[in-house]
Amino acid sequence: MSDVVITPEVLARYNKPGPRYTSYPTVPAWTEEFGEAEYREALNDLATRTEDPISLYVHLPFCAERCTYCGCNATVTTRTDVVDKYLDHLEQELALVVPQMGAQRRVVQMHWGGGTPNFLNQPQMERLVGLLNKHFAIDSDGEVAIEFDPRIGSVEQLEQIRELGFNRISFGVQDINPVVQEAIGRIQPFEQTEKLFRASRELGFSSVNVDMVYGLPKQTDESFRDTLLAIRDLRPDRIACFSYAHVPWVKPNQKLIDVTALPDTFTKFSLFRMAIDMMGEVGYDWVGMDHFAQRDDELAIAARERRLHRNFMGYTTRPASNMIAFGMSSISDLVGRFAQNEPHLGKYQKMVAAGKLPIVKGYKLTEDDLMRRQVILHLMCNLELPYDLTRTNYGMSLQDALGEDLERMEAYVEDGFIELLPDRIQVTPLGRFFVRLLAMELDAHLAKTSQRIAFSKTV
Repeated sequence: MSDVVITPEVLARYNKPGPRYTSYPTVPAWTEEFGEAEYREALNDLATRTEDPISLYVHLPFCAERCTYCGCNATVTTRTDVVDKYLDHLEQELALVVPQMGAQRRVVQMHWGGGTPNFLNQPQMERLVGLLNKHFAIDSDGEVAIEFDPRIGSVEQLEQIRELGFNRISFGVQDINPVVQEAIGRIQPFEQTEKLFRASRELGFSSVNVDMVYGLPKQTDESFRDTLLAIRDLRPDRIACFSYAHVPWVKPNQKLIDVTALPDTFTKFSLFRMAIDMMGEVGYDWVGMDHFAQRDDELAIAARERRLHRNFMGYTTRPASNMIAFGMSSISDLVGRFAQNEPHLGKYQKMVAAGKLPIVKGYKLTEDDLMRRQVILHLMCNLELPYDLTRTNYGMSLQDALGEDLERMEAYVEDGFIELLPDRIQVTPLGRFFVRLLAMELDAHLAKTSQRIAFSKTV
């Protein structure tokens, strides 16, 4: 990608606010009219599809302290009884949901996110694993992943996590520079991260990954290069390189960020370009928007073969058609519906304690939504749109399905973002940086949702 030239002027012209398309329709299009009754209907529909495997997500929101840059739905506490109470309510939520969909459904992908999942102590982790095994049949060959904060972790905890059946682990690193760490309120000596990372290799995790963030306060070309070099030396299987989104009106903790220390738009973009080039030099493929994977990793292989998929848990090669989520703020994606749990801890626990499914909003996709979802997610993952993509499921060509919307997207040929080939639209190396902008041309909800939310920039 080093030969792709993007000037500050080009970036300023095309760096527009837009969705990241972790779903379609995106969350702002969802409605509070979708509630408990609609979620029960979805679970009942899922119950009739007994052979469909599922993905499972559990949100564990607790952290020992709040990082100033964080955009996650997290709760700060130091009390183990607060976590125990949360697990009580997770147990109740499981008891409400599972009978509706059928017990012992096969799970091919499970992910614990947060917050800080390894904030849970050993008895708490054992309890939660026991609850999930009671209700689900977790595939022995499935992906069982957990997010891990090295600041509070230990080798002994890694051993316990491995013994509980987790085979994938992601280490939160963000940045190794002490000045940047001070600016974001996350002091994390790299020696601790390195020690635990290498221990996880020895323990036999099949995939050991790293999360980092670019665009943080005090980051410079030099400091970020040092972070990239340190992560390269670890040789993680996959790297998530997320863009920092400064939204203090949504996340009040970000008000503590010194905005004068944030890199400007072009500098921030240059940091990501550096990541692409440096990781490519040592055998990583750029996958999707913001991930890297070693070239022999199944994720990189799937991207090259244009069969990459994406859901709320990230990029994957083994998509289950239904994802069931538990815990505050978690999002389920099942049988053509999205359903989001109550995001506030106290309200979530009150609803569950009252025997209610804690759904606060959701959406039932129309036939047009389902078609556009297939198209947009394929574009975002695989950087192409075959003209016959919609024929099998919807009985029409891409041109017939999208009409004028596709014509608007084809206008980006002149900008060098796409090529029109005989059998498909192909995103160019230049257009890859603006793939969200291309997807926005196919979004039937965007005009309405843009009036209700400030999206992040496309780059």
